[in-house]
Amino acid sequence: MLKPKVNKTKEIVFTDTIGVPKEYAPKPAIHFIPDWYKKMETSFPKERTPESLPTIKKCIPVLDAITAGYIIVSPCDVYISIKDGEPSYNSKIPNLIAGHPRKQGYKHPAANNFNFPKWTNPWAIKTPKGYSCLFIPPMHNPNPYFTVLEGIVDTDNYFSNVNFPFVLKDPTLEFLIPAGTPIVQVIPFKRDVWKSKFSDNRESPIDNGKYLDSHFFDRYKRLFWNRKSYS
Repeated sequence: MLKPKVNKTKEIVFTDTIGVPKEYAPKPAIHFIPDWYKKMETSFPKERTPESLPTIKKCIPVLDAITAGYIIVSPCDVYISIKDGEPSYNSKIPNLIAGHPRKQGYKHPAANNFNFPKWTNPWAIKTPKGYSCLFIPPMHNPNPYFTVLEGIVDTDNYFSNVNFPFVLKDPTLEFLIPAGTPIVQVIPFKRDVWKSKFSDNRESPIDNGKYLDSHFFDRYKRLFWNRKSYS
């Protein structure tokens, strides 16, 4: 089965607006593969036979999700303390954590009894014409501290800092968010016009199933997968 050709390389530009140490610059997401994934065996039992079960580590769609795009991290330590019953954010970078009043998102399913804090992103992001960026929590790689709220920005037109509202997983605790903690996964994509279509033609899935059955191991990877590249 022929695989489609990979498109010409595109460029995404991260411009530092405050002077972030180089070690905390955005990097391709492949540099942030989570420990649970690294430690997991590829099959269960460990010895691979036709009877063994492949684990999630053999699922190429999961690997593609983990390694898609780029990761923006915290540029310094942030200490969360509780003052007068409210979380307070302390860091060496002034105004690194700003916020939105709770009333701006009080119907959101992630809302709690506190204001929405917001990471002030030090990076202005630029993509080629016709390309936007999806901003989401790092896929399959949650942290114990917070979760950002997802969003899409047309970064070809809006060349400025895109900030990241988030919610604390436990707003009653005091703790440290270490420098270098992944904040958000940035996935550039081309804006296309889409139209949905529905079909009762079942020939294609059945044929694919028969084709898959011709191999014991790594069937999707060998027959259908296209490598993605972010650098």
